[in-house]
Amino acid sequence: MLVRTFPVGLLQCNCTVIGDPVTKDAIVVDPGDEPERVLAALREQDLTCRAILITHTHLDHVGGIERLKDATGAKLMLHEGDMPLYDQLKVQAEWMGLPVAPVQVEVDDHVTQGDVVKAGGLSAQVLHTPGHTPGSLCFHFHGDDSLLLAGDTLFAGSIGRTDLWGGDFDQEIASIRTRLLALDDRTRVIAGHGPETTIGRERRHNPFLT
Repeated sequence: MLVRTFPVGLLQCNCTVIGDPVTKDAIVVDPGDEPERVLAALREQDLTCRAILITHTHLDHVGGIERLKDATGAKLMLHEGDMPLYDQLKVQAEWMGLPVAPVQVEVDDHVTQGDVVKAGGLSAQVLHTPGHTPGSLCFHFHGDDSLLLAGDTLFAGSIGRTDLWGGDFDQEIASIRTRLLALDDRTRVIAGHGPETTIGRERRHNPFLT
């Protein structure tokens, strides 16, 4: 499994490209901005994006969808619970002081807890982790190297803020404890912002969970 993560946009959202080295199929998680960088990362490994997965629909995680989808024809997938937030991209842009809001691209599939997204030999289990937003998702890639794309639900040493629209602190803690801490301690965690961590490290040291 090929994994490349890089921060994009004003708020430095972590965008991750995950590829199958055999079939050259790929999944892109949270193309928040700078779509040309995402496309360049795909070209460098000769990968074809089959699915665009969105952990949640805050503006900094969805800003590059239109260009990426136009260029690849990949399916856009997110949780239906985040559609009210997705429908307000213009309001989000105004709140952030941005002159132009990204285009709201049509969603191909709404995914939820227990769904599996496949591309080539890649298999991503969908974990619904409401709290940061009602439709927040995490994506778990099984295999010898267990990998979790945690969005803004879990960070290294912290958790996602819950003071924005639809946020719920108690719900977020419950999501982390029941769905994320159920994973193996060795699971590599790529958060929506900032450095990587592991489930074991957060279980032992995250002040919100200890």
